[in-house]
Formats: sequence, C-alpha cells, structure tokens
Amino acid sequence: MAKGKLHGKTIIVTGASAGIGRHMVRECAKQGASTLIIIARSEDKLERLKAELGMQYDEVTVDVYPLDIGNLEALQNTFEAIKWQYSTIDVLINNAGFGIFSLFEEASFLDMKTMLDVNVLGMMAATRMLLPKMRQQGEGHIINVASIAGKMATPKSSVYSATKAAVLGFTNGLRSEVRRQGIKVTAVNPGPIKTNFFKIADPEGNYVKNVERWMVSPESVAEKVVAAIGTNKREINLPFAMHAGAKLYQMFPRTVEKIAGGLLNKK
Repeated sequence: MAKGKLHGKTIIVTGASAGIGRHMVRECAKQGASTLIIIARSEDKLERLKAELGMQYDEVTVDVYPLDIGNLEALQNTFEAIKWQYSTIDVLINNAGFGIFSLFEEASFLDMKTMLDVNVLGMMAATRMLLPKMRQQGEGHIINVASIAGKMATPKSSVYSATKAAVLGFTNGLRSEVRRQGIKVTAVNPGPIKTNFFKIADPEGNYVKNVERWMVSPESVAEKVVAAIGTNKREINLPFAMHAGAKLYQMFPRTVEKIAGGLLNKK
C-alpha cells in the first residue's frame, strides 16, 4: 500500500463519532495517518468506526477516547493521559460542537451554557492542553471548526453564532501567537452540512428545507480539511455562495439585512 501524505502523523479528532468528524477520520486514514485518536461522547460509535477502519487500513492505529468535551475536568484528565502516551501530536482537529436554533428569549440557560461549554471552552481547553507539546516539538497544526454563522449571524441562531464567532476570534489570535513556533492554525467555516446536526438544531426541519440547495456534503468538507493539513491555509470557507454572502454582510451589514432580511429569517 502506497504511503499517503499523512504517513507517520498522529492526529486527534474530537466529535469523531458522526458527521464531518467521522468523515475526517476516514479521510485521514485514507491519506495514510499512522495513529488516529478519536474522541466523542459515544464509545459505541467510536468503536464501530475503529472496527470499520481496521478492516480497510491495516497500517493505521485507531485509539478510542470517550469524552464529553463540555466536561472540563474529564477533558483535562483525558488530554493529560494523551500527552503522556504519545511522543508526538501532529494535528489537533477541534470539531466537537452543536447548536440549538431558537429565539433568544426562548433559549434556556442550560442550552446556552452547554453550547458555550462545548463549542468554545472545550475547544480552548483541548488546545491549551496540547499547545506546550506542539511548541516543544517545534511543529503542529491546530484546526478549529467554526462556521459561516460566526461571520453572519441570523435570527434564531444568536447564541450558536456567538459561540462560533468566539471560535474565530480565538483562532485568529492564537495564529498570531504561535506563527513563529512552527505551529499552524486553521479555521474551518462551513455553511449548513448534510448531517444529523440539524436533528438537534432544527428538529422541525424548517431550516433544512429552506437552505437545502446550499447544503454541502460532509465528505467534501472532510476532504478539504484533510487536504489543508500541513499547509499554511488560514481559513476554509464553503460553500462559495454563503462565503460570498458573509463577505458582503461584513462590508455592508445594514444593506444586506435590509435587502435579504427575509432570506436570513428562515429557521
């Protein structure tokens, strides 16, 4: 079997049991990663993914770590163990995250806290735990999955958008801090993806019906993310139409809100 571009690499993927996380793990294995550390809440789903990869890729070691990224104490214990068990960590893909779409005044405090704990604090904590190791190595790549929603907030996603804007702000600041330490930092900003994400975010299915023509496949997102490993790619934005809309929104927010207000209120 030919050695892929990720041969010899040890890669961590959080939120690895489903959606784009699962497809990124598959793509990393396809590209020849030597060790995949897969993290998610569901141990059963992680074990099934490990078994699937074991049948397809003989040379890839897959290690399972069940963890709720929003539980900071458990996260610290898990990542402390990972730091000591593996001599190098080449890539950390902070993919774990979720959203709940609702009017802000109807959002529960628990939902708000959980989104912040998982999408922001968990992502920061995982990065903080591994950053010293990457600095000692003199290299590494941190990839944070944010969202187009972090650039263009829409009705009923105010809290989710706020968490993803925080991911983007953190990612940009971190990139500036570590650029001279051999550590690369990339943000991934997808629009809506055809995954089970919306079973929680949009249980009635209204949003999916309205944006279905712009939805991207998890496979295409995974391919673009894995292709960026080891490069100086600053951001990955897709699909193009939504990225262009977000750019216009940043330059002309009042105009976009006035002209496209109806389109933005589709949840």
